[in-house]
Amino acid sequence: MRSSGDGTAGGAPGRSPREHSPYPLHGNAVGHAVRRPVPVPGDADPGAASEEVGYRGPTACAAAGITYRQLDYWARTGLVEPSVRPAYGSGTQRLYSFRDVVVLKIVKRFLDTGVSLQNIRTTVQHLKERGFRDLERMTLMSDGATVYECTSPDEVHALLQGGQGVFGIAVGVVWRDVEGALSELHGERVDTGETLVGHNPSDELARRRNRAV
Repeated sequence: MRSSGDGTAGGAPGRSPREHSPYPLHGNAVGHAVRRPVPVPGDADPGAASEEVGYRGPTACAAAGITYRQLDYWARTGLVEPSVRPAYGSGTQRLYSFRDVVVLKIVKRFLDTGVSLQNIRTTVQHLKERGFRDLERMTLMSDGATVYECTSPDEVHALLQGGQGVFGIAVGVVWRDVEGALSELHGERVDTGETLVGHNPSDELARRRNRAV
């Protein structure tokens, strides 16, 4: 299976996991049986919280390790759109949230390993519906045809034993990688347009968690 630099890839048929295995996010055989996520008590609603700091396209690219061509293509096709501010025309700049940049990096890693774009789209939608605490402890496993969400080492082990996990992405590790990269780049305050140098995204995330308690 090959993927282009723009993020287009050929699909592959999925297969159903065993009942005791972690539930799949997608795959042709189980695409209509995805378990809906249950909100974590006390966790902030990522869709309801307003973004205070955003990152322009070049900054998002640098932190996620992608090209601007990929960023633009994914935004125009709806794969990963900027949640802080879309581009409304000439003279406007897209602004991406910290979560957006984490998702961009995850998409890049899946494409590099040959996961189909169709499956990645479903994964992205699933990630958007999860709370911040869910993402920090989540591991995404894939056999190239199906992506599975694991929230414990036992679930990862079950997939590996069943031959369903060829590679995995620890979202918490990606989270920290992006956090470190963005802390050395420029952010922008949404309300004032002020440029922030060396802004640490963890400061904003800590404020969100405190508001959710």
